[in-house]
Amino acid sequence: MSDRVHPRDSPRPEAGPEDNFSESSETTLKSVSPDSDKPLPQPGTYVIHIPKDQVYRVPPPENASRYQHLARRSNRRRPCCLCLCWSFALLAIFLVLSAVAAGIFYLVVKPESPNYSVKAIIIRGLNLTTTTTSSSSVQMVSPEFDITVRSDNPNDKIGIYYQKDSSVEIFYSDVRLCNGVLPVFYQPSNNVTAFHTTLKGSGIELSGTVKNSLVEAQKRGEVPLDLKIRAPVKIKVGSVKTWKITVKVDCDITVDKLTADAKIVSNDCDYGVDLW
Repeated sequence: MSDRVHPRDSPRPEAGPEDNFSESSETTLKSVSPDSDKPLPQPGTYVIHIPKDQVYRVPPPENASRYQHLARRSNRRRPCCLCLCWSFALLAIFLVLSAVAAGIFYLVVKPESPNYSVKAIIIRGLNLTTTTTSSSSVQMVSPEFDITVRSDNPNDKIGIYYQKDSSVEIFYSDVRLCNGVLPVFYQPSNNVTAFHTTLKGSGIELSGTVKNSLVEAQKRGEVPLDLKIRAPVKIKVGSVKTWKITVKVDCDITVDKLTADAKIVSNDCDYGVDLW
């Protein structure tokens, strides 16, 4: 839509070339629409208003190529952003569902950690009656340990399958004296099992310092030993079995002597697991 503004009335100046042109224009307008009912505008100056929604902006030629490049790049980014948003949304949903499932499992099953302790130990092959004062003297020994470990499963709905490829080791300080494996067995829920295993060491080198330390500890009646158990297990809940989980048991044992009639003075075991 356009608005027409008529000039104010003013005395006509003397006729000139421009007036001749205006008169000819008026004559032309009158001759074009002689039968129109609308009054014809008087000759003069006109101001035309164009609505903003009809004004089109065209980038200058030097910016046209840059505009097209930016438009294509924004179109390429949209699918990537959409895909990233969907990925984060799915990850959040998965984490929420996993947390809910874990909470339900804990409330229904109420899992408890098994308890382990060393009940008996028999030691052979550690003859340390001859002492030495030289720290450079090395003694070769081949010790053998027979140990009995008590495992208590207090869970009402969880059974434990002890798998093969386990390892059991006994250390004095940083010296490994012997090693072996656990038996393969299944421990049902609410069950206490005592399993026996034999650990052997061959050609173990004891330096003079380590040997003297063992002799002195045996004289005091307190020989500290470290027992390390690593056992792959599968947990059974109802009729479902989990993947292999590694049970880690570390026990600090103190015996009164290093002979077949050794007695356990104290033992303290810590329990942990590796889920993967």
